[in-house]
Amino acid sequence: MFVQNRLSAWIASIRRQTALPLRIELWNGQCIDFSSEAPRVTIRLPTVSAARYLLTPSLANLGTAYVEGAIEVKGAARDMIAVVNALARSTLKPQGKFSRLARSIKHDKQKDAEAIRYHYDVSNDFYAQFLDPAMVYSCAYFEDGDEDLAAAQLKKIDHILRKIALRPEHTLLDIGCGWGALVIRAAQQYRVRCVGVTLSENQHALATQRVRRAGLEHLVEIRLQDYRDVRGQFDRITSVGMFEHVGLRHLPEYFATIDRLLAPDGLVMNHGITSTDPDNGQTPYGGGEFIDKYVFPHGELAHIGSVLKAMQQGGLEAYDVENLRRHYARTCAIWTDNFEAQAERLRALAGDKRFRIWHVYLAGCSYAFEQDLISLYQIVGHKAGQRSNTLPWSRKYMYPDEPLNHVGRISAA
Repeated sequence: MFVQNRLSAWIASIRRQTALPLRIELWNGQCIDFSSEAPRVTIRLPTVSAARYLLTPSLANLGTAYVEGAIEVKGAARDMIAVVNALARSTLKPQGKFSRLARSIKHDKQKDAEAIRYHYDVSNDFYAQFLDPAMVYSCAYFEDGDEDLAAAQLKKIDHILRKIALRPEHTLLDIGCGWGALVIRAAQQYRVRCVGVTLSENQHALATQRVRRAGLEHLVEIRLQDYRDVRGQFDRITSVGMFEHVGLRHLPEYFATIDRLLAPDGLVMNHGITSTDPDNGQTPYGGGEFIDKYVFPHGELAHIGSVLKAMQQGGLEAYDVENLRRHYARTCAIWTDNFEAQAERLRALAGDKRFRIWHVYLAGCSYAFEQDLISLYQIVGHKAGQRSNTLPWSRKYMYPDEPLNHVGRISAA
């Protein structure tokens, strides 16, 4: 009776504050709607004890309850995320337990490798269901805003390769190379020698296979290797969607490693997700807590200001910074649509629990980018301390009149 009274008071409070396209189904068969419009999201509480998740509806609490099967949720993922965020804002304060608390996580090579394998070694077939044919698992670049996902991902890669002014005589290191799309494109278009490194065994296997199928073994080497163990120097270095795994404490060390690997006149491009909290905190209401628990163990996001400081500490000068937040909101929205379109296949590949994790994770990321809770920056830099005449006069070189030809598009597995 006590729980029911608390729940009734909570429901009345939410109704006074906002109208939501939400229906709650209780264990006794009672249904409560929070708006006159038809519900787009239904939360079913199968037991009295499940009510506690609603009474403190942080993204971590409700996300955990959904993933573990303690509650049932029906609806499109983007509607689910919007409703849950509204419940959290109406119930919880953004301070205290659910605030943007900064964490301090100890990273080492073993922990980093385990975290990468947990996320990326689900199965290549799993990712192939919702990514583009080249399986580019990072923010796409919608140059005109109307591109399909495959075109936008190819434009992203070309945008990066232009930013680093790649030339045929160069060598290129791609840190966190994924399934090999960037190094394959670089070798096809510029005939450069490329090394791609990843800690994911599944990515290494498929990327190696794709290089072989493209007939690029003489130009591209895919290594199962930690970036800290790479030796030699490279004219160009790219890191796309990788530095989120490095850890806040280790960012200066990360950039110092890049500085060590970079040729004296070389260029580096770092593409990664950042926090929008100046103190490097997590997203509010437990979103970061959910991701750390279920999606990216040990991941940490730094504010762009902290990233630029760490680059300088690591011996690098940043000279071009571009915000692609809008592009990642669109990318994640498309991934979410693709994911839901292939729901049965994905559930069969990954099981119910992992399906539910990725279902809310992808839509939650799209919402977070849309609402300026997280962001995405591409940063181009070179070794610090160089003369000013080594810098370009403008960004014109990044936007040539003629696009790269699209002969030899990156093939699917």
